Amino acid sequence: MSTAEDKQPHHHGNLRAALVAAGIAMLERGERFSLRAVAREVGVSQTAPYRHFPDKAHLEAAMASAGFETMKRRMETVLARSTPYSQVLTDLALSYVHFAAENPALYDLMFSISACGDDRLSVSAEVFALLEETVAEHYPRVDTYGLTTAGWSMAHGLASLYLSGQLPVTTAEELDARVTGAFSAVLSLAAADGP
Repeated sequence: MSTAEDKQPHHHGNLRAALVAAGIAMLERGERFSLRAVAREVGVSQTAPYRHFPDKAHLEAAMASAGFETMKRRMETVLARSTPYSQVLTDLALSYVHFAAENPALYDLMFSISACGDDRLSVSAEVFALLEETVAEHYPRVDTYGLTTAGWSMAHGLASLYLSGQLPVTTAEELDARVTGAFSAVLSLAAADGP
């Protein structure tokens, strides 16, 4: 049976985006959420989210996709700066680790949910392609796919170790030094075959 609340129109230009943003905010605050809770957060009827997401899993998939989009934009910002080729991959890794440190719950969601008809995997592939293009440009004589995979894996590993408290750092500067040191060591090997 419908109620007056169910019949209230929503007044959002982009309700889907508002629901995703609210879900991410609730996730980062450590709040348990459901489609109804996200609807309350946005100020729409409890049934309004169902126009965009059949269930919580689909909302989470959209949140994960939004996380990858944000990560990609941050990496594009790094690439837009004029950075020496020897520093660009390290700067991308720092951007990756900073994203994880600033958005730990979203980062965890991005890599922990199973695909449910979402575009998370395609957005993740776009991030990988961006990294692969950068590697090909700066390290033309190495295995581009291999170095890209190694770089992503290393940044992901460092971020995950940091978030789980397994990387012994206490300040942002120490974290940056660890990331920079790790990438400098690996990239010095790649540079031996590089440009």
